Amino acid sequence: MVERVTHAYEGPLAVFLIGLRVHKPWRVGVVGSAVRAMPKMIVELERNKAAAARGEAESLGYLGSRSTVHGLGTTMIQWWRSVDDIYAYANATPLEHRPAWLAFYRAARTDPSAVTIWHETYAVSAAESVYAGPAPFGLAAISGTVPVGRRGETAHERIAAPGR
Repeated sequence: MVERVTHAYEGPLAVFLIGLRVHKPWRVGVVGSAVRAMPKMIVELERNKAAAARGEAESLGYLGSRSTVHGLGTTMIQWWRSVDDIYAYANATPLEHRPAWLAFYRAARTDPSAVTIWHETYAVSAAESVYAGPAPFGLAAISGTVPVGRRGETAHERIAAPGR
């Protein structure tokens, strides 16, 4: 029988989706400005996460991320400790997001219809998950796993379990 597990994460949670849809791939300057920005931010966030885990820095609240590619676009799913942490990172002038955002808008002025950048932010009041198989995904890949029974055998029990 395949073991069923759920994510080990406990505490406040926010999910941030951010994506890019390319409408005019030949507009290399605009597309490149948008594409180059995200890797720098993720490197910065992952470095901070590691430094915070070692006690060498204050955590920005970023828990981890996963990217998907579809057609002429990409979507990144990010897990954060809180919506406030997302906004604090986005507006922190010495960090990578703010300069990347400004550079994108400067480039996008040359052709506003070349790409669409979008995001959605979710303040999560409860999270439920189940994974059956050798490799957890999503929140469990970031936080580790616990046996399903620890939070409940059904989705309803897990979503209602205290200590999420």
